[in-house]
Amino acid sequence: MDNIENLKNKTILVTGGTGSFGKKFINVLLASDIDFKKLIIFSRDELKQFHLSQDLADSIHFNKIRFFLGDVRDLDRLKIAFRDVDLVVHAAALKQVPAAEYNPFEFIKTNIVGAQNILEASLSSPSVKKVVALSTDKAASPANLYGATKLCSDKLFIAGNNYVGERDLNFSVVRYGNVMGSRGSVIPFFMDFVKDNDFLPITHKDMTRFNILLEDGVSMVIWALSNAIGGEIFVPKIPSYRVTDLAQAISPNHKQKVVGIRPGEKIHEMMISESDSFNTIDIGDYFVILPHDNLAIKNYYIEKYAGRYFKEGEVYDSGTNSHFLSVAELKDLIAKLS
Repeated sequence: MDNIENLKNKTILVTGGTGSFGKKFINVLLASDIDFKKLIIFSRDELKQFHLSQDLADSIHFNKIRFFLGDVRDLDRLKIAFRDVDLVVHAAALKQVPAAEYNPFEFIKTNIVGAQNILEASLSSPSVKKVVALSTDKAASPANLYGATKLCSDKLFIAGNNYVGERDLNFSVVRYGNVMGSRGSVIPFFMDFVKDNDFLPITHKDMTRFNILLEDGVSMVIWALSNAIGGEIFVPKIPSYRVTDLAQAISPNHKQKVVGIRPGEKIHEMMISESDSFNTIDIGDYFVILPHDNLAIKNYYIEKYAGRYFKEGEVYDSGTNSHFLSVAELKDLIAKLS
């Protein structure tokens, strides 16, 4: 995997390390056989940590792995965990849209206060050099509480670069769409639903979503750890799919029943909003949204990557995306998940 060599001799901490992203990131790191210094898996569920430790026990690097129980809501615990850490990947979050609508306080504590705690712990630890936070397409022009908390988190991480002074420390964000087959995604839900029902519930016949494979999300984060200079929101160029096509790919013999959208749900997801477009540069595989008042960083990306400005006033959403997955392509991808 490109850029993974840059993690050599580094101590890396992953918040939410027992989640879908965290486990994939860890497996990619271990499979690469990069001689990292230490890997700290920070999460709050001791049972998940126990199971993950059993899964990783045969790795030749197991003696370099540390399991830290803790919650991103707890700043003091984060400060302890961040001692001698070089790189931080912040993947911990509450993510379920309907749950956020009903439990807003809890999402604010984890997704916003937790993000501020990551910033403060990083600024308090002289060893930390780079922090990459995971975001979501729901943070662009949010229509739900979850998206609003992640937008606030994104803003915190970008603003965090204002506090580093002369330190060699930077904060950046990776924003991508639905991870195919991850916990909470529609694919495992559909596959379980068809076992006991003769239809598939479609919230809206026109609904579309972005699609990214977990390994591509991990690759993007590793790229950001190696190349970010601070203040960026990186957005991948990825395909979309129609939810009706996904249902067809999973079970063509099941009827599709429109059941109505859930609270806070969008018909189409967005990753670059109209207001973002004025500060977005196309750098090839990715778009990068940059601080509006920093001409130096914009020139850096234009010169280094032969970047081109995104069209002003345009949006990048799953409904107007130029690349849609076909039913056949969806079938192939779903088969690989099994």
